Amino acid sequence: MAELPDVRFLTVAEVAELMRVSKMTVYRLVHAGELPAVRFGRSYRVPESAVAEVVQRPVSDVG
Repeated sequence: MAELPDVRFLTVAEVAELMRVSKMTVYRLVHAGELPAVRFGRSYRVPESAVAEVVQRPVSDVG
C-alpha cells in the first residue's frame, strides 16, 4: 500500500476562522474552484496547504 503524503485537512469552519471570513465565503471559494477541497459525505475538507496558497496569493486592485 502506498504511503499517503502528510496532508492536514481543515473543516470549512476552521478555514473561515483562519481567513477571518464567513463559512459561506469559504463555500463560495470552493464552488468557484478558487479553493481546492475534498468532499466527505455531506461535508468538505480543505487541505491546509491550499489555504496557505490562497492567503499568499497577490491581491488584485479593484476600482
